[in-house]
Amino acid sequence: MKDTLTASDTYFEDYPVGRRMRHKRGKTITELEGVLITNLVVNTAQAHFNEDSQRHRPIGTRIVFGGVTASVVIGLASQDASENIVRDVALRDMRLAHPVTHGDTIYAFSEVLSATPLDEITGEVVFHHWGVNQNQQTVFEADRLVHVRRRPATAPTEETP
Repeated sequence: MKDTLTASDTYFEDYPVGRRMRHKRGKTITELEGVLITNLVVNTAQAHFNEDSQRHRPIGTRIVFGGVTASVVIGLASQDASENIVRDVALRDMRLAHPVTHGDTIYAFSEVLSATPLDEITGEVVFHHWGVNQNQQTVFEADRLVHVRRRPATAPTEETP
């Protein structure tokens, strides 16, 4: 048996237009994700790291940096939609639709919007990725244009006499 590094259904040919995927895992956003990256990228918006400043705001607590939300949704989609990507080309029309706070759990979904062969090796796929929280509120949406490896031609098998 040959070991493979990627799943058998993540090649260009496996993404017909209209295919929808509910990705299997969810991710609860903790303070680690919410505060660490905010500090690492020197995001000075107090809404991300100053609990006291947020107490009397409409949400009443710190909100998670949108880059974290985007990364988590795309990361959750990776098992089904990224294993054979050879190039991320663009992330378009990104929308952070609802604030995420520490303790929210995010689930990801994807739909294939287009799939165009490029050559014998790759094809271009546009995924619409979106994430929802535990209350089914959409928190993130974006279209992601990628180049995906095409399924390799199978080697001819030797027949035994």
